[in-house]
Amino acid sequence: MPREGILVHTPYERMTKEQVLQVHEASIQILTAPGLISFNREATEMLQSNGADVTSISPSDHPCWQVRIPEKLVLQALANAPKTVKLGARNEDNSLIMNGEEPRVYFVSGSETNIWLDVDFQAYTKKSDPSTEVMVPEFHPRRGTVLDLCQAAHVCEHLDTLDAFIRPVNIQDKDITEDNKDVNKYFASLNNTTKHVMAGLTNLKQLDNLVCMAELIAGGRKELKENPIISFITCLVKSPLQFVEDTTDTMIEVCRRGLPVVVSSAPQAGSTAPIKEDGIIAQINAEVLAGITLGQLANAGTPMLYGSVPVRARMDTLDDSYGAPESVQYNIDCVQMARFYKLPCYSTAGVCDTKTPGTQSSVERLFSDILVTLSGPQYLHCAYGLLDGNSTFCLLQAVLDDAHFQMIRFFLRPPRTSQSEIDETLRQIREVAATPQKLYISYIRPMLRSGQLSTPYPFEGDGETDNVLALAYERMNQLLSEPVEHIDAATTSRIFEEMPGLLPRLNVYEERKKQ
Repeated sequence: MPREGILVHTPYERMTKEQVLQVHEASIQILTAPGLISFNREATEMLQSNGADVTSISPSDHPCWQVRIPEKLVLQALANAPKTVKLGARNEDNSLIMNGEEPRVYFVSGSETNIWLDVDFQAYTKKSDPSTEVMVPEFHPRRGTVLDLCQAAHVCEHLDTLDAFIRPVNIQDKDITEDNKDVNKYFASLNNTTKHVMAGLTNLKQLDNLVCMAELIAGGRKELKENPIISFITCLVKSPLQFVEDTTDTMIEVCRRGLPVVVSSAPQAGSTAPIKEDGIIAQINAEVLAGITLGQLANAGTPMLYGSVPVRARMDTLDDSYGAPESVQYNIDCVQMARFYKLPCYSTAGVCDTKTPGTQSSVERLFSDILVTLSGPQYLHCAYGLLDGNSTFCLLQAVLDDAHFQMIRFFLRPPRTSQSEIDETLRQIREVAATPQKLYISYIRPMLRSGQLSTPYPFEGDGETDNVLALAYERMNQLLSEPVEHIDAATTSRIFEEMPGLLPRLNVYEERKKQ
C-alpha cells in the first residue's frame, strides 16, 4: 500500500472559477505574445516543427530565438500529460500515488542549500542566580558535505510525517566535482532512506549513470518504470519567460527516459515577475505550461508535476521573502491552477526568512504550512528544516517541523459524524445530565484507546521554562541513533563496480570492515 498522505476534503481556494479561467487565458496570451526567449536550439526546433512561431533574435552574445507557442499545442500537451503520477520508493509502501484531481497532500523536504547549520548546547550560569544553570543553543553554519546529506536522509527516514526526500543540502566536499556530484548525492540519499528520492541534475552526462543505478536498486529497467524510485526537478525557465540552455537539455532527456519530472518555475514578484497577484500567477502559469508542452513533445505521456516556487521580493533588499503573506497567496493560487489542469502539484511551504530556529521561524513556517496544506497540493516541498530563505538546512528545525505536521495532520482528520455516533452522543448526554456531578470523565478512557485524542506537544516544557529546542535536540540525536535500512550488500557492490566517481566512504559495508 502506498503512503496515505492527507486528504483535504474541502480545499481552500482564493480564486473563483472565473478568475482561474482568466488567468489561464492570460497565460495563453503570454505564450503567444510576447512568447518566450529560448536559448536552447533543440527545444526551439522541436517547438517550431510542431507549429510554434519562431524568430531569430540578433544581435546576441548567444544564439537565441523568440518562440510563440500556440494554444492548441499547449492543450494537446495537457491532454497527453498523465493526470495520476506514481513516485516509487525502495520500500514500495513508501510510494506516492498523486492524482491531480484529488487534493491528497504529501509532505516533502528540500531544497539544495549551501549552508548546513550545526547545533549544540552549552551550559551557562544565570548571573542573577548562580545556582541556576541554563542550557543555551549555539548555531554554527558551515558548508554541507556528502556525510551531512547521509545524516539528513537518515533522520528524514524516521520522521513520521515526511513522505518523500528531496536532498536538502548541497554537497561541497573537496573531492566532489561536477563529474561525480550527481551519483554521490543520489546514492547517499537512496542508501539512507527507503522513501522516494528527488533531486536536480548537475551534469547531464551523469543521467545515464543515475538511471543505471536506479535500475540496479529497483531490480531492472521494467521494475524501475513500474516503481520509479527517483525523479528529477528541472527549472528550465529563467523568469521572466526564458528557456535556459542546460536545464532545458536535462528536461528533454529525462522525459525521453520516461522518468517523473517536475517542471518548476520560481519567479520573484517585484523583480522577475509582476508584483500584482494576478500578474505573477499568469506569468508563472505560462512558464510551467511552456515546460509541460516541451516535455510532452519530447515524449508524450511523461509523468510531470506542475511545479511552483513563487516568492515576493523584500522591498528593502530585494531578497526573497518566503515569510510574507503574499508568497503564501501565490502558492495557493498555483495549486488551483494545477488542479484546473488536473495535474499533480509540486508546491512550496515551510520556508522562513530567519537564520536560526526560534519564534520567528515557527510563526512564518506554520503560517505557510497550514494555509498551503489546506489548499491541497499533492507534493508539498521545502517543508522541513529550511531557514534563511532556502539557503540553510538544519536537522533540528526538521525535527521541529515533523512535530508541527503531526498537529496539522491530526487537525485535518475528518470528523467522525454519523447517525450511530450522534445516537451514542445523545445517550452520553442524557446519562450525564441525570447524574449529580454532570461530568463526562468516565468517557475519556475509551476515547484515549481509540486514538481520537491528540497527544501533547512532544517538546512541551515543565510549565516554568521553554525547553523546546533542547527537547527537539534530544529527539534529533535519538533519530540519528536508530538503524537505517541500507541498500543490500550485493547491490551496493555492483553499484560501486559500475558507477564511476562514487566516493568509497559511502560504502557502509567496506567502512564496517575497516572498523
